[in-house]
Amino acid sequence: MAKIIAFANQKGGVGKTTSCVNLTAALSSMGKRVLLVDCDPQGNASSGMGVAKSSRPNTYDMLINGVLPEACVRHTDCGDVIPTGKELAAASVELIEADRREFILKDALQKLYSDYDYIFIDCPPSLELLTVNALVAADSVLIPMQCEYYALEGIADLMTSIRMCSKKLNRKLQVEGIILTMYDARANLTTQVANELRRHLPDKVYETVVPRSIRLSEAPSHGIPGVFYDRSNKGSRAYMALAAEFLAKQKE
Repeated sequence: MAKIIAFANQKGGVGKTTSCVNLTAALSSMGKRVLLVDCDPQGNASSGMGVAKSSRPNTYDMLINGVLPEACVRHTDCGDVIPTGKELAAASVELIEADRREFILKDALQKLYSDYDYIFIDCPPSLELLTVNALVAADSVLIPMQCEYYALEGIADLMTSIRMCSKKLNRKLQVEGIILTMYDARANLTTQVANELRRHLPDKVYETVVPRSIRLSEAPSHGIPGVFYDRSNKGSRAYMALAAEFLAKQKE
């Protein structure tokens, strides 16, 4: 039975998709069966895994057109992907009139539970109906965030959203953990924010931090996750270490 984890942050540009892609690839390289479901209309997770945004059928077809999820899966050397493209941007509007509109993604993914160890959902950087569908489908939420003041404000809003979803739509939903991304140990603010997070959420913040890395930024243009694009890079090593820490937490 797969564990479903939503990668979410209502603030954009925090390394959400990069974390989702690289943890998918890292865990796949460790022998885990991982599926990445791209629910962000930008489709960056799809292209980052080497799958064209124009590839159909995709997440939109699964949610709106009733296409079976197994028909939407693309197999890559870095893990499996249900891709998406710009047409998904219309899904939030099209789902408004649907029955059980918050549960459509959950109902679709149930058919794949036995095929994977983990199903990762890359959410849009906003609290819209697609994100709500991901939170309803998920067992837990992984929150990538930068160590800056606005990120602290954003995570407070996200925690409120998670609590509301847990109370009204998905009682089992919990925070899986917080990943500190684009980490710059030379900056005092980075250290202060990290310490503040660990003080308030001591069991949720991962010890492994992901540093800023040009090679991680280059990798998507080649359609390869950073952990495969340059395995020796500090960012790639960080994601491999993060994957190991993630698995250790699962055993706990």
